[in-house]
Amino acid sequence: MDYARFLRLRRPLWEDFARRLAALQDAGARRGRRSAATSYGEVEELAFAYRQVLHDHALAATRFPGTGAARRLAALALAGTHRLTRRSAPWRGLRHFVFHAFPAAFQRQLGLLALAAAVFGGSFLLGLVLSAVQPGLGNLLLGPRAIAGLEEGRLWTESLTTTVPPAVASSGIATNNLSVALAAWSGGVLAGVVPLYMLVLNGLMLGGVIGISLRYSMAGELLSFVAAHGPLELTLVVVAAAAGLGLGRALVEAGDVPRGEAMRQAGHDSLLVVLGCLPWFVVLAAVEARISPDPSLPVAFKAALGLGLVLLFFGAALAPHRAGDDADAASS
Repeated sequence: MDYARFLRLRRPLWEDFARRLAALQDAGARRGRRSAATSYGEVEELAFAYRQVLHDHALAATRFPGTGAARRLAALALAGTHRLTRRSAPWRGLRHFVFHAFPAAFQRQLGLLALAAAVFGGSFLLGLVLSAVQPGLGNLLLGPRAIAGLEEGRLWTESLTTTVPPAVASSGIATNNLSVALAAWSGGVLAGVVPLYMLVLNGLMLGGVIGISLRYSMAGELLSFVAAHGPLELTLVVVAAAAGLGLGRALVEAGDVPRGEAMRQAGHDSLLVVLGCLPWFVVLAAVEARISPDPSLPVAFKAALGLGLVLLFFGAALAPHRAGDDADAASS
């Protein structure tokens, strides 16, 4: 399917979904937050359209990246997520989510997280080996300009401290990282192919880039740059991909459970996991824009910060939760 046909066939669905969201938000504003209830039928129709938007978003992110349709679908996916997960008591709902719902969903997907980490790790090692046996890989991954800088003893990351204001860089980094995570997650509806592809691609690229920097004796400088934000960034990408794999597994292998029920449960868990990652993308963007490129900060400080952020994330994700949360999730 080409881009023009994709727009012609799918744009009416996006516009209908946007109208439904706007109508529900207007109704909620008129009736007040406490009584802004939505009928079951409205929620079902919105959820069905939301799944179609997620499918189109995954397709646009992989086949038509950077286009207007891809950007609009990303915005619609976020708006739908916000609407379908909003609660009438925001603070109580937020506390329950942070301390109970998110850890419970995350821990139910630990097996998928291990699989995603193994795929990423294997791809990283493959990229490292390929960079050693194929010297021309550097031009493909980084481009001639970056390779010329490496030959002169300069990293391509130095431009972050000189050409882009930290606030602008932080916004762009957050948008890019969030787009990658949403594509890896929502692409799970395509039988898990998209999250697997993104794990392999990112692993190969990271291994290749580190291997190239080793060839030019610049690995220490590169690791110094990524020490503060890299561990958390890789963790969030792998976690989002694991959430997408959960959707794919439910679609391909539902077992004795009806496929619709398996998809509902997998969608519930994966959505909770991705929502739990969202605040960390803001933290990650600030670190990557302000701390990582600062040459005046000691490498030990950056490494300690990077490790600390990952430990904080897993501390929140692996926190004990009420035993009843599993049952609540299954019935919600």
